[in-house]
Amino acid sequence: MSSASPTGTQVHLQSGDVSAQIAQVGASLRSLRIGDVDLVTPYALDIPTPSCSGVVLAPWPNRVRDGLWDDRGTARQLALTEPRFRNASHGLLRFSAYEIEQTDAAATLSATIVPQTGYPYLIETSVTYLLTDAGIEVVHVLTNRSAEPAPVALGTHPFVTIGDVDPRDLVLRVPAQTAFVTDERMLPTGTRPADAALRDGIRLGDTTLDTGFTDLARDEDGLVRTTLTAPDGRRLALWQGEGFDFVQVYTATNYPGQDLAVAIEPMTAPADALNSGLGIRRLASDESWTLRWGITLG
Repeated sequence: MSSASPTGTQVHLQSGDVSAQIAQVGASLRSLRIGDVDLVTPYALDIPTPSCSGVVLAPWPNRVRDGLWDDRGTARQLALTEPRFRNASHGLLRFSAYEIEQTDAAATLSATIVPQTGYPYLIETSVTYLLTDAGIEVVHVLTNRSAEPAPVALGTHPFVTIGDVDPRDLVLRVPAQTAFVTDERMLPTGTRPADAALRDGIRLGDTTLDTGFTDLARDEDGLVRTTLTAPDGRRLALWQGEGFDFVQVYTATNYPGQDLAVAIEPMTAPADALNSGLGIRRLASDESWTLRWGITLG
């Protein structure tokens, strides 16, 4: 481990040619490499996490309109953490410093969501990062320690790449049938058919996205795979296990040190889910929910 960063203690994992770095603040996956090839878009150690890079998003991902939601007849008002659009954004743990347990090839980071303005529930959370031969597997556990059922959802925000290739030349494939339509505040107003070009593959340099998707196709092993393919045929896959039925894809032109970066964000619920109910799970008292996703290069 090392510290002296705005993102807290840095956890370093190594197994053979695979290495990763996890930031304590937000339990953020800030680096993943196989050999000398980056699979997660890096950023400097001396700056805060840019664009929510790699951060765990709980107990909701994305946005809540006006920070206001109906909790079974009780109006709840969350703090507005995205003032420009007047939204509550990306949950309650984005700036939390997690507790850390580590071995050489794995680390578990834990944080508790305490009852607070707009969210009166006590939720224990953990995220385990485990290196594999081909990349990394990530396991989240949410446990409701409230006396009452608690509404929860989860997402994460990794920026991915194949680091020895110009990002503009990577081909993105999103196995989705449905895309969300959003307004000027990036809040959903409906759905439309997802562009077939995304299922076939589109060059990153030829598209601009900040779009949520659902109706995701799962492979025979039950996993959803959103992929980036290099001109030489190497393929990065971000896979999503059971419960992750949504994905957000965001192309950024303001990521530090990068002309173009792409976030592929597995989510259990889309934007404004605390209002729509879409993808929200109510955990009974002491009930846990386990979720898995990961990144591979092949």
